[in-house]
Parts: sequence; structure tokens; C-alpha cells
Amino acid sequence: MAEPELGSRFQRRFLAARQLRSFPWLELEQNLRTAPDSSLLVDILHKTILHPLCVKYPPSTKYRRCFLTELIKKHESTAAEPLDELYDTLADILNEEESTRCYKNYLLALTLIVNCKPVVCADPSLSSRRVLQPTGECVTLSESVAIISGGTTGLVTWDAALHLAEWATENSAVFSNRTVLELGSGIGFTGIAICKTCNPKTYIFSDCHPCVLKQLTENIRLNGFVLEPERTQHIQTESRGQEAEATNCQKPKLIVAELDWGSVTEKQLLDLQPDVVIAADVVYDPEIILALIGMLQKLSTFRADRKPPEVYIAFTIRNPDTYRLFQAELDKAGIRWQIIPARSNSIFLYDVQPNVTILQLFI
Repeated sequence: MAEPELGSRFQRRFLAARQLRSFPWLELEQNLRTAPDSSLLVDILHKTILHPLCVKYPPSTKYRRCFLTELIKKHESTAAEPLDELYDTLADILNEEESTRCYKNYLLALTLIVNCKPVVCADPSLSSRRVLQPTGECVTLSESVAIISGGTTGLVTWDAALHLAEWATENSAVFSNRTVLELGSGIGFTGIAICKTCNPKTYIFSDCHPCVLKQLTENIRLNGFVLEPERTQHIQTESRGQEAEATNCQKPKLIVAELDWGSVTEKQLLDLQPDVVIAADVVYDPEIILALIGMLQKLSTFRADRKPPEVYIAFTIRNPDTYRLFQAELDKAGIRWQIIPARSNSIFLYDVQPNVTILQLFI
């Protein structure tokens, strides 16, 4: 039957507050014309606005109002009997006050390889296929409703962070039982997703903007992880023992670090010692590019006789000149790079598939 699948597709998009035009409205209309009863609409209502996650951590009031208005239009277009539950829910939302903050709930899934034929085939693509298997986990984020807020763009989740998280879930061995440092963590999506799906030993979130660090810490706790309050300050070696004692029942150990690439100290770098370094959407300005490359060079220099970390950088190519500048500056710094092949599945159902590239850097 198509109806449960359709309801689930509405659910994934709605909980993550994707743009309404990206929803399968036409398919809904076709289903309603074929079977003009209210069961499908009730199913969608309970998988979206009345879902327990949405009730506890709702998208913006405006978003829910617009979604429900569109749902009612589809219902009314079938000339079916009015559905009181739709109108009652809309009335409740209309009585709510608008807020500058909202929640987004991203349902996580793993990519599984499913055998389609019982015989061995010369072409693996013909004998198996990749499917998404929901994990039952989600990443819940408190975000700003405005793209720019508090003088920063770091209070919302950007597409490159979603892409990097998708790649990580397909390549969990890169992170499993290792120390991961994320540069420019923003409000935490990529790191929280990796902590829930890839089993790192230690995960170090980092950023430099006070408002971002505050929101990042809130989101980490929102997702059930424990943090020491003082971990939002500069990393200090002497507090590591206290942090380990406080979180010894939790794996991975999560740390939030205030890290300014331009003024980072040798002591901070020696204390970090990551096995893996990642960053998402930090390549968008020439000055930031130079600061990022400088930071990577320092991480390579101060490594306490350990091998350099693996480095993965994801970014949306908005300006090809900026992308070429990044590559040129990497070459100038003697940092080799290669493009990571595109993923096979899209977990987070983008409004429009963005032009995102993931580079592996060799520092």
C-alpha cells in the first residue's frame, strides 16, 4: 500500500522543516481522489504536527500554520466531509505566539546493502542495492528562524553539514573509536549525528562565536549527551581528568571547545591531538580560507610525534572562484587533496540538491 509510505515521506520532510513546495502534494491529491476518506489525512496529521517529537520540539509557528493550511486545502478539494481534527489543530496553532527560535528534527538512517539475487553476479550493482534503514534515532536542534542572527550565520544548519553527516554514516569506520575534532561546529548537527551513528571515542566540537557556543551546548544536551559546563571555555589539560570522571559512563566523551583559528595556542593544539578533523561549510570567504589552512598546518606541526590526522572538509560551491582559490591555497601550502565520491543515498531529503563537495586533505 502507498499510504503508509506517503505518510512517512511527509513526516521526514515536516520534522526537518523542509520547504513546503518539496512535499509530495500531487501524490497526496491523487491518493485523496482515489480514496476520498479521511484516514490518510489523519495519518499524515499524526505523523507531522501531532507527532510526539513535534509536540515537544515544534518547527516554527508560521511553518506549522502554512503546512496545515495546505493540508486543509487538499482535503477541501476532494469535497469530503470536514475533518474536525484538522481545524481544531489549526485553531490551536493560530493562538500561539511567534518565536525567534524553532526546532528541527532530523530522522537518522543507515545505508544497508541488500542482496537482490540469490546468485553471484559479475556486476555487483545488479545483485545488490543500497537501501536506507531508519535507526529510530533523531537529531533535534534548536535553531534561529533567521539565517543571520546575533551577528552570525552559525545559528542555523547548512546543507554541507547534512552531506557530511550522510557521508559519515556510510563511512563510520573513519570515526569509530577515534578522537574527532570538528572545526566550526555551528549548532552541532554533524557532530551529534556522528556521535549517534559512528561510535567515536571522543568528539570535540569547536567554534569561536559566543552565541554559537551557547546554542551548540544546548543542542548537545538536548540530544541526551552530558557536558561539563567549563568545557565551553578554552581546552585545559588539567581538567581532562575531571571531564573523564564526570562522563565515564558515556561513550563517546563530548567536549565543547572555544577555538579561534587565528589565535590558537601551541598548548591547545597539543591538547587536542585528533585522529580525524572535519569541517562543514567553512570555505566561503578568502580570509576564512587562509585562517583554516593556517589552522590545519598548525595541527600538522604540533602532533606530539603522532601521525597527522585525517581531514575531511565539506562545502557548498556557491562561487566557483572561491572553490578554485581554496584549491590554489591548499596547493601553495603543500597540502594534497582529493575529491570524495558522491554518496549513494540522500537521508535528509533536500529542498533542492545543493552543489556540495567533500575533500579529503593530506596535511
